[in-house]
Amino acid sequence: MTFQAETIHISCANDMLKTEEMIDFIKTRYEKTLAQHLNIVKVSAPVVVPDGTGINDDLSGVEKPISFPIKSLDGQKASIIQSLAKWKRMRLRYFHIEPGKGILTDMRALRPSENLSPIHSVYVDQWDWEKHILPEQRTLKFLKSTVEQLYKTIRITEDELFQKYPWLTPQLPPFITFIHSEELYKMYPGLPPKERENEAAKKFKAIFIIGIGNVLSDGKPHDLRAPDYDDWSTKNEDGYFGLNGDILFWNSNLNSAFEISSMGIRVDKTAMEKQLEISNCQDRKKLLFHKLLLEGQLPLSIGGGIGQSRLCMFLLKKLHIGEVQSSVWPNEVLKKYEGKDVKLL
Repeated sequence: MTFQAETIHISCANDMLKTEEMIDFIKTRYEKTLAQHLNIVKVSAPVVVPDGTGINDDLSGVEKPISFPIKSLDGQKASIIQSLAKWKRMRLRYFHIEPGKGILTDMRALRPSENLSPIHSVYVDQWDWEKHILPEQRTLKFLKSTVEQLYKTIRITEDELFQKYPWLTPQLPPFITFIHSEELYKMYPGLPPKERENEAAKKFKAIFIIGIGNVLSDGKPHDLRAPDYDDWSTKNEDGYFGLNGDILFWNSNLNSAFEISSMGIRVDKTAMEKQLEISNCQDRKKLLFHKLLLEGQLPLSIGGGIGQSRLCMFLLKKLHIGEVQSSVWPNEVLKKYEGKDVKLL
């Protein structure tokens, strides 16, 4: 290696190490802020769960988890988690969490069906949280107030990051804008869902799209959602359907909308039965999670996830998620960024 090449290599390594330092700062500060504002406590989480229980998520209904037999359990199969949405609700019951309080955990998942891109990786890391709520809190008003609390925690962390690293100027507006997916369709009827998101995010900079999963007036859902965790079929106070949604920011570096969180009020017995029927998934009623919920043995809850790498990528103004997490990428991706400012970890 020549002196010049070695110098470039050392400089690159130093830049990547600085990025790792900033990632640690964001994760440490944000986790504490989130726990404080949502009144939730940190708990440990599984990487694998038993098959046949309904605990693991199939996300939009088509993604398949990595499943394998366990020798010491007589070959019983288990799966690497894709999401903890249902596990968290069962954990509220296990810990006897009272209304108004909840849990927070680090989710480390593998999603082998993911289409890799600058914002999608096989490896998924997020802060997963779940809170026990009362029946009268299953409202759009309560959903919005929770979203506003969560948005506040992100803005606090963005400001703390700016104080420590002053070249990372804040990007987020003071308030988040709420738009129902039906309203978004009516605003941009000629555009497909992702382009509608782009237009709204570009205009408002930070948005929460309500009601994702139920069909809109054009007969299609804004996006797919599994039938057994978020409530997307209950009519809310605005006359639209859905008590769930996604938080998206405008990412000026990528020139596109950028999803940070998916969250919502979870299904109760009525919504679960309705959504299983709509999705033709009534066979799930025999699974452990679904039995517990339909028998009224699980607490009512609200919950969601905040992408850890996604948040770091946004706050650090990175162009590729591989700059803030270690994962696997096709050779063509590695070659594309070789020698450029985008340094994949």
